[in-house]
Amino acid sequence: MQNINRKIVVTGDISINHLLWRTPQKSINGLSWQNYSHAHSITLQGGALLLSKFVIMSTEATVLTPKMQEIDSLNKEILHSMMELELFPVDANTNSKKTYRVNQFLGFSGPSHNKPLLLSIDIDDTDADLVIIDDENNGFNSEEEYWPAAIKSQKSPVIIYKTNTGKCSSPLLMYLLEKHLQNTIIIINGDDLRSKGVNISKGLSWERTALDFVWQISNNPSLTMLSKCCYLIITFGLEGAIYYQNTGELARSRLFFLTNRFEGEFVNEYKGKMYGLTSCFVAGLARAVVSEIDQPNILNSLDDGIREGMVAAQKYFSLGFGENVDETQFPNPAIFQEGKKDFIYKEHIQDVLIRNSDNPNCQACWYIIKDKSTTKLSDIAYDIVKYGEKRALRFIPIAQFGNLKAVDRTEIEGYRSIKNLMAEYISTLKVNRPLCIAVFGTPGSGKSFGVTEVAASISPGQIEKINLNLSQFDSVTDLIAAFHRVRDLSLEGKLPLVFFDEFDSYFEGKLGWLKYFLAPMQDGVFREGDSIHPIGKAIFVFAGGTSSTFKQFCGEDITEDNEYKKFLKDFQNSKGPDFVSRLRGYVNILGPNQTDEHWDQLFIIRRAMLLRSLLERKTPHLIGDKGEAQIDNGVIRALLKVARYKHEARSMEAIMEMSTLNNAKRWEQSHLPSKEQLKLHVDEEEFLRHLMQDTFYSEKIDKISEDLHNNLKELNPKESQLSLSCFRLWEDLDEDNKNEIRDKAQHIPYALHKIDYDVISVKEKPEVIEFSERELYILAKYEQKRWSLDMKEKGWTYGSAIDEQNKIHPSLVSWDKLPEGTKNIMINEIRSWPKILADSYFKIEKLKYLCYCEVHGYNKGARTLNDM
Repeated sequence: MQNINRKIVVTGDISINHLLWRTPQKSINGLSWQNYSHAHSITLQGGALLLSKFVIMSTEATVLTPKMQEIDSLNKEILHSMMELELFPVDANTNSKKTYRVNQFLGFSGPSHNKPLLLSIDIDDTDADLVIIDDENNGFNSEEEYWPAAIKSQKSPVIIYKTNTGKCSSPLLMYLLEKHLQNTIIIINGDDLRSKGVNISKGLSWERTALDFVWQISNNPSLTMLSKCCYLIITFGLEGAIYYQNTGELARSRLFFLTNRFEGEFVNEYKGKMYGLTSCFVAGLARAVVSEIDQPNILNSLDDGIREGMVAAQKYFSLGFGENVDETQFPNPAIFQEGKKDFIYKEHIQDVLIRNSDNPNCQACWYIIKDKSTTKLSDIAYDIVKYGEKRALRFIPIAQFGNLKAVDRTEIEGYRSIKNLMAEYISTLKVNRPLCIAVFGTPGSGKSFGVTEVAASISPGQIEKINLNLSQFDSVTDLIAAFHRVRDLSLEGKLPLVFFDEFDSYFEGKLGWLKYFLAPMQDGVFREGDSIHPIGKAIFVFAGGTSSTFKQFCGEDITEDNEYKKFLKDFQNSKGPDFVSRLRGYVNILGPNQTDEHWDQLFIIRRAMLLRSLLERKTPHLIGDKGEAQIDNGVIRALLKVARYKHEARSMEAIMEMSTLNNAKRWEQSHLPSKEQLKLHVDEEEFLRHLMQDTFYSEKIDKISEDLHNNLKELNPKESQLSLSCFRLWEDLDEDNKNEIRDKAQHIPYALHKIDYDVISVKEKPEVIEFSERELYILAKYEQKRWSLDMKEKGWTYGSAIDEQNKIHPSLVSWDKLPEGTKNIMINEIRSWPKILADSYFKIEKLKYLCYCEVHGYNKGARTLNDM
């Protein structure tokens, strides 16, 4: 790193941190004091002084900063903080070595006159290349005499301004935005924004956090000042950050994130706390900025700097203060050094532009998986089954709860919501009533499995599950007996996870069970005769049997007024509103079927993940050493693309169990159950059409190829230089020419994927569709590129006229350089594809897992970042 000659000024609020920790007694025969636990303490510099140490390590530049040599570290006019340390594992592996981190923040010891002591920069320089300010709102931002000379001069240094407040009342912030707007990078922690009333969700999904921020920065008056910033970075835990850029007409926001973790998970897994995390992030950012300081667009380095900062902050937290605080260098130089055994690299951090549309429909269907992938969802699904989630989804956020994995944003948000509720409830010592959660989904969607895995991921070993199906209960006596089981388990020190399956079933009328749950849910007791019994600590999960969503249970999907009024009256008579008011959360479980034609885009991904999971659990012998599933492509296609499974996940599992796979080395089509057995779980005719599509298409490839050739023969005028072979009859062509046309026919389904169409084999001749001019243009351009590459691989080169003997062709140029006549011939040839395919009983239809906004053009008017 060649930054030795760079000058960086680091200043701001300062503090002295007093760290306290204990170690066990070392002697039982020594002096009296040696028989007690030993108390230790160390004093370290904090605030801007710690930040300067980070910057020195990260940049190796000349750093100008306030000095403490002549100041007594016990000076009462300096801000002092007290922290208690404890040993925690270095990483999530409980068997790993340990390091000290902060267990408890004990508080501050402030100066008598309220304003802490500030220090001037030891050797200030107006020509500093980079200025870094640590504003903790402890006085520095209002004391202009302590501000660095570089920002008060006529120079324009790059400024990194770390703050914990975005209020316009800060004189320093106002000054920077007035004098140095174009060259100031502002950094603030997401939790600091939340503490000031900015409503940004935490840890539900990266999409939700990102969209919440975009809305808040555009609409929240308390963020008016920050919204004017040209460069604003908000850190979200150690796992993510948002880079907001407002340098033109349209503000842009980019999300940086780890795919395998969500906000807050890193600290929760590793345990303990560390101060200075944002300062460490700033130092990593400065490392990238200072290395590009001479470049005209230096701020283009921020993307790389954000990655540097995230990696540094995670390593800083993991390393902590070391196993021996007195002997370990702090900060640890390894924070900014890349090692062969590092658990995180910059390449692990992904980024994506955040959708910037005000249309709520657009926002509801934004999925990172779509924006991060250049392939179609069907191709991603295929790769999941074939190669596993880790390989197929390495750039996509995946949430894991025990053995449950979720990639669908809706599911992730639902599961994480109830996980947060459960974690808070479990950690609360004094509770007098159960935590009540509802879960909805179609039969076979995996309601019980999903919630059980979420609960087990929080507190493994403590939770014990009880399954109760209310549709099998004959009387209230059965329910009382069930409550006794729950109470007994709670008294044993276990945490009962009670599934009341089909709680919405008929009993003494519609929703008749609800009234018997009101007292247990509200007061934590149940009545038996004249006796009242406390239930104890428990988690009640009410799984719907007749309602597949919470909205359906509450009647919110009823559109006809009279029908809704009747429902509401019955719902109130059944104590439905009282029951709902006692719930603390709910989740809709999405199974392998598409729940909504418009909005449910990722059902094919859910199917793929379920199928891969079934393969790994039930037929591990079909997974190769390198993780590749040995399964026929037709079987994958049929299992992924069949319209509906009659019994959801149970049907997928049943098809696998009915297949003869015990001694199979590969899941071939011949291993599938008979047509009659398939009928129990899917539309067997449709399933078999998907299964045999390659075969059907191959059987008709000669007819399709001949029709393509005859059509081109009609389109091609004598003076065209497109092809000499098109003037001959099909039967007069040699095999090389026929194979070239067959190859074109084979590629038609793949070409149609480029415009979101699929080719489906049907029984009756389908209606012929028409491509739009835009679709024709995309297909023609793609076909030209495919054909050119194929010809070049066969040895053909460019020339002014066709010469088949010497393999010369004038169309071996880019699309833009083709003559207009040749372009029109290619476009008209593609215009005939729907009729040619229809004549062979193949239907062209839109892919069903498109975004509703894309299908209906909502996105066309919205200026999204993805269009830029």
